[in-house]
Amino acid sequence: MRQGPVTVFGGTGFLGSAVVRELVETGRAVRIASRHPALPAWLEDGDPVELVTADIRDEASIDDALKGASAVVNAVSLYVETREASFETIHVAGAGRLASRARAAGIDRLVLVSGIGSRRDSASAYVRARARGEDAVLEAMPKAIIVRPSVLFGPGDAFLSGLEGLTRLPLIPLFGRGTTRLQPVYVADVARAIARLTGHPGTERRLFELGGPEVLSYREILEMLLAHLQRERPLVPLPFPVWRLMAALAAWLPGPPLTRDQVILMQRDNVADSDVGGFEDLGILAHSLRESLPNCPGSSGS
Repeated sequence: MRQGPVTVFGGTGFLGSAVVRELVETGRAVRIASRHPALPAWLEDGDPVELVTADIRDEASIDDALKGASAVVNAVSLYVETREASFETIHVAGAGRLASRARAAGIDRLVLVSGIGSRRDSASAYVRARARGEDAVLEAMPKAIIVRPSVLFGPGDAFLSGLEGLTRLPLIPLFGRGTTRLQPVYVADVARAIARLTGHPGTERRLFELGGPEVLSYREILEMLLAHLQRERPLVPLPFPVWRLMAALAAWLPGPPLTRDQVILMQRDNVADSDVGGFEDLGILAHSLRESLPNCPGSSGS
């Protein structure tokens, strides 16, 4: 087994930082690669963590971040395009570039974080880019491992925090009738899976879809959260054309609270495929949303 740190691109993000923590807690050396790298607050003296400034769009900085690494994780995410960064530059060209440079550096283990539902024919530009990014990575490194999580939750997340904000409204609008099925997955469980996939012996599986143990409709998730918060609010169905109109209007705002891609994603179930790799292949018992709510500050109602 090649010695050296695991380089985590996007190691300061929500999932990336959880991957860093899991690696450190299992005794692995970690290199956080980010445009603005920072040491995590939980770090203790002696923890084997180093920082490197790197941009997935810049080949030279990628090479610096990969020097001597034993494995690499691509947890870089972009959910809203800007003038400086597009889905194409980050999720397709950037992902392919990182895989190509990792192979050139002699690294044989790369884990790409994608998402359940990645399809080349999706109406969502974000989803199409994720799918094409997977293709670009596998073309550059055929033995790369693709990890597709369902919607992530955990302390400091955007999912539960956003829903908790909705529960403060006098009534809660649903996407359609709220029947879209989701499989919320605890961020620490996904981090544990990724950490295991960076090690050896390697798995024969090259594609993993990771969802929690419960498949819930959007309505059921909101009802569960309301019960946990001890709040009562009416849930009001709202047709998707209305959501698309609101997303179009919100697009003019800086950092829009709702995007066209989010609306498209909520029109399809987001559930793991049982025919590909999952938590059970890695010996991980995933936490349910129901049991985890008390530990997620975003759902505390404070």
